[in-house]
Amino acid sequence: MSITPVSLLAAQLDLMGIDADPDLLQHKLNAAEAWIENFLGKPLSSFEPMPADLTEGVLQLAAHLHENRFAVLIGDSANELPFGLLDMIRPYREWVF
Repeated sequence: MSITPVSLLAAQLDLMGIDADPDLLQHKLNAAEAWIENFLGKPLSSFEPMPADLTEGVLQLAAHLHENRFAVLIGDSANELPFGLLDMIRPYREWVF
């Protein structure tokens, strides 16, 4: 079970009022949170309360995973937005040397 509510991801994806698959949304949230926890080196549950920028990072990554369900994107051109995912979550990373 993820920390981020499925309803928040549905709103992020503008799926309100549409029959969105809650199991698929939950799966994308779980995957996004696991990726971010691995990057940070600590569980998201260690943040109390959860910082808004970490929640936004989870939502952005989960939305990306929902919208791009394959390993390769063909025929589209995309650029990372300034102050994207890594910029938002990097300050919370545990640096170990």
